[in-house]
Amino acid sequence: MDIYEEAVKLHLEYGGKLSITPKFKIKNRHDLSLAYTPGVARVCEEVRDDPERAYDLTIKKNTVAIITDGSAVLGLGNIGPLAALPVMEGKAVLFKEYADVDAIPICLDTQDVDEIVRTCEILAPAYGGINLEDISAPRCFEVERRLQSLDIPVFHDDQHGTAIVLLAALYNAIKLAGKKMKDIKIVINGAGAAGSAIMEMLLCYGYENCDIKPVKDVIMLDSKGIIHHSRPDVEKAPQKAHIASISNKENLSGTLIDAVGDADILVGVSQPNMFTTEMIQKMSTKPIIFAMSNPIPEIMPEHAKEAGAFIVGTGRSDFPNQVNNVLAFPGIFRGALDARARHITPAMKIAAAKALADYVETPTVDEVIPSPLEKKVASAISEAVQKAI
Repeated sequence: MDIYEEAVKLHLEYGGKLSITPKFKIKNRHDLSLAYTPGVARVCEEVRDDPERAYDLTIKKNTVAIITDGSAVLGLGNIGPLAALPVMEGKAVLFKEYADVDAIPICLDTQDVDEIVRTCEILAPAYGGINLEDISAPRCFEVERRLQSLDIPVFHDDQHGTAIVLLAALYNAIKLAGKKMKDIKIVINGAGAAGSAIMEMLLCYGYENCDIKPVKDVIMLDSKGIIHHSRPDVEKAPQKAHIASISNKENLSGTLIDAVGDADILVGVSQPNMFTTEMIQKMSTKPIIFAMSNPIPEIMPEHAKEAGAFIVGTGRSDFPNQVNNVLAFPGIFRGALDARARHITPAMKIAAAKALADYVETPTVDEVIPSPLEKKVASAISEAVQKAI
């Protein structure tokens, strides 16, 4: 039985991964009167008179809505909301296991931006935060941007969770390579949600007042090659035009093999088997590879190492240096909820990345990032996030 068959068996056995458990038992009429009518009426009045009391008297203070439309699930693509539910359940389990945050999967049967935004707006009163999940680009950018008007933190994990964990890994990787952020050239293959967020963070776009130094340059590629000003399709696509406006300072054109020359770091958030040994051999000294396509990376670690890679990371748990969002999102929401934050700011994201990097006291080429099984990471990130508010 392989891992996929075993997963189906487990889900069949338990009928999913979540249940709702009351915090106290109703044993008699008095208990019922306290939990529901008539006693609950006074609780309602307390919240009516002071909405902030909802954080003291209800589940709002520790509950996150996981919102998806099922349009970009894992490497499976647009499989729809119902098929996305097992992933959202899994996300909820990780919230609880790592940071004791109660999370509710909400799978929307719409992929219309206006409908998603409006649904989140009318759901928001019951939740302390919203985690947007597996919504395809470019719609995910607009959904998150418009929801910043809510008075609870809204965080698209596919963008920012990935960027935070990758930045943490980069901090330790370039330290081991004896390089500095301001001198490195990075190539990112994949211009979706994760790739765009990584690019903005590394170039400090929107992070200007944070304690972070921008890298020398980022070259980003999509399925048509290097994104640059002169490409006819870029001007017509707002997100691509934005990428071209802040990256690729020399306006390079061509394919991935053209982009990697003298690059220090090659990041893959794209498709399996996109990187070759020839590409790695064209890179700068001590090349660093993060091949994060799942379940099959852009290049297998052993092949990257054979080609001369200094450090290799993937999204898989069976290889060293797993870049996994579970290292970020539970602690970020734990900190935001405990501080009753209204937004997750750039400073909070950078604080999370630095706390994650610092958690590895003595980095090695096979450990530039903590193991995703290290649950104490969430507490360290939560503390850092609260200090950054």
